[in-house]
Order: sequence, then structure tokens, then C-alpha cells
Amino acid sequence: MSTFTYPETGATRHGPLPRGYHHLHHRAPVGRGEADLAAAGAAITEWRMHRASGAGVEASARRAEPGGDVRVSLGLGPLRFTAPCEVVWTAYGEEGRTGFAYGTLAGHPERGEECFVVELADDGTVWFTVLAFSRPAAWYTRLAGPLVPHVQRWYARRLGRTLRQLVAGGRGVSGGPGHEPPGAP
Repeated sequence: MSTFTYPETGATRHGPLPRGYHHLHHRAPVGRGEADLAAAGAAITEWRMHRASGAGVEASARRAEPGGDVRVSLGLGPLRFTAPCEVVWTAYGEEGRTGFAYGTLAGHPERGEECFVVELADDGTVWFTVLAFSRPAAWYTRLAGPLVPHVQRWYARRLGRTLRQLVAGGRGVSGGPGHEPPGAP
């Protein structure tokens, strides 16, 4: 049994985000309609979004499942940081949303939780959301101080762009009905 490095397990699902942490909330449109929702949800929960964004992912399961271990690594060569996590919760098709959250384990440079969710809005837009709370756990994240939130926001935006590209790539050349880009008439 794993031990999370923070006590507020599950706060990204039910809120509110706990005090004493840096909060991240990034939201971006990634597609339109049920087919794009399904494609985006699969890309998130099967680790393709993370991998396509340049992160290394080692997961204990093909898709996110509560209790599953995942090690995410970022960087190049000797400057590669590995972050051990455990999947805290998943949402598969509930209330028009799909996604998951993972929480930090010992050895992660931060303490906290991060979720990645796609939802279908009433107007048909598929929205991608990253919601997280974190604080430094390692000497180098404490030393980096105010730079860490900027890097986290940059990475969340990168995930959104990557997911939008994965969804668009899954449509093929012709697109088809119900696959208009966000904002299309």
C-alpha cells in the first residue's frame, strides 16, 4: 500500500483545493462533440497525451485506474526528473466527463495532486482542464521557488495543445459531421 505525501487526497475531485499550496487551474477547448470527447478522454487516460507532450510515462496499467502506479519523467539527459505518483480517482463517462487525478508519492519533487479531465459543454465544445495543488518537497523545487508555478502553467498549456492535436489527428483529413473545430458555426 502506498503512502501519499499530502493528506488532502481527492481534493481535485470534490474541492475545495486546500490552503497552503500553489493552485493551478488551466482550461482550454480541444474539440467539439461526442467523438472528440471520447478521443480526448482516451488520450488522457491511456497516457498518450503525456507521452506525446514529451513526458516519459511508466504505468502499472494500460489506462488510469485508482491505485495504479505511474512514474512521469520530464527533462533531458542528466536533467531528467522522475515523479512517482498513484492514481487517486478516475471518471469514465460520468456526467459527460472523462479523466483522472494522481497524487504524489515519496521521491516526487512536489507534494500534492493533479487532475486531467475533459468535459462536453452544452454548446458541444470539449474542454480540457488541468486542476492541481502543490508545494515543494525537494530541495531543488524549494530553491526554484517562484519559477515552479510558471513551469507548471507552461506544461499545462503544452498538454492542452498536445491534446488538441491528438484529437484533430484522430479525425482524419475530412473531419466529418460533428467534428468542427471549436468556435465553428
